[in-house]
Formats: sequence, structure tokens, C-alpha cells
Amino acid sequence: MISADKALPGRPTPLRVPDTHFVNGHRIKPPFPAGLETVVVGMGCFWGAEKDFWQLDGVYSTAAGYAGGFTPNPSYEEVCSGRTGHTEVVLIVFDPKVIRLDQILAHFWENHDPTQGMRQGNDHGTQYRSAIYTNSDDQSAIANSTKEMFGERLAAAGYGEVTTEIAPLGTFFYAEDYHQQYLAKNPHGYCPVHATGVSCPVGLDLE
Repeated sequence: MISADKALPGRPTPLRVPDTHFVNGHRIKPPFPAGLETVVVGMGCFWGAEKDFWQLDGVYSTAAGYAGGFTPNPSYEEVCSGRTGHTEVVLIVFDPKVIRLDQILAHFWENHDPTQGMRQGNDHGTQYRSAIYTNSDDQSAIANSTKEMFGERLAAAGYGEVTTEIAPLGTFFYAEDYHQQYLAKNPHGYCPVHATGVSCPVGLDLE
């Protein structure tokens, strides 16, 4: 990871993105309808990750972006340089009355390999690290509980230690327009999934 004093300076102006989701027409930027919650996750290439989540019942909207680093409003090229500290992430806007956070995170854990450190498969770099960025103490508790439970399942299957970063969300920076809902706009686009095949227990007592 690059240090804050060596990170790229970025820019004060956010990148331009559409107001609405290419697939479902919902807003991808606040304000969102009352009662909805958000969480931000990183699981490698954000193209495939975003598609995974926008298909879930109870997910109102999604957006591709960058988080976890230092550079304000970075470009994709800057993030890929490893000089921003950010990882590729997906903003998930969901209705907790329809889908709970632990169910969303079960999908997160099951659809990538959270033991690979600064990579997913052949994609190497800090921008591909696994991460969950939370918005409350309750979200942090659920994230850490699911991490512990899934880590036990992974260890039993012969995998190493979970390297997923779990931290409060600083700022979510939207990625460029062409990254938003990329695989809907480019149905033949390539974004590999590095799932382990290990299932994550949900519906358990997370208190």
C-alpha cells in the first residue's frame, strides 16, 4: 500500500456519471428512498461484482467506484497505477426488509477468494484487494461475524487466512461513466469470477 504522503493528488471535482442505473433506472447517487441502506464492497474487478449484486432481490441500485485510499476523485488509470491506495468497489443500495446485510455479505464471500491479499486470480495490485467498507457499528459487527464464520469454512476446505479489509467507509468515489453497469452495456465483456466453492452460513445469530 502506498502511504498518504506519496499518493497521487487527484482532483477536487467528481467524475461525471449518470444519475440513473442503466439496468433498472433507479438512482445511483443519493438521495435514495427512505428506509434503504448502503454498504460498499471490493472483490476484485468491479464489473462482474456489480452485476452479481444488481441481480439480487432487494437490491435497489449499484454503482462501480473506488474507496479505501487517499486520492480524491481518482481516474481508473490512477487507481490501476497503485498510487491512490484505493481498491475497486461496488456501492450496494438495498432494502433491509427484503435482503439483510448478512445475506448480501454471504454473496460477497462466496463469489471471490478473500484469502489472496492484493489480488484476485491473475489480477494483481492493491486495487484488487478484498474489502468491506461499512456505515455503522452494526454493519461492522455483522461484517466481522460473517468473516469469522466464513474463515472457519475456508480453513476447513484448506484455504489460508482471510485477508479482507473491514473498515468504516471514508469516501466512495464514483468510477467513470463507462464502468457503470459495464457488463450490461457490454454483454460480451470479460470479468472472471474467483469463487472458492465454499458456502457461507447465513441466518445465524450474529449478536
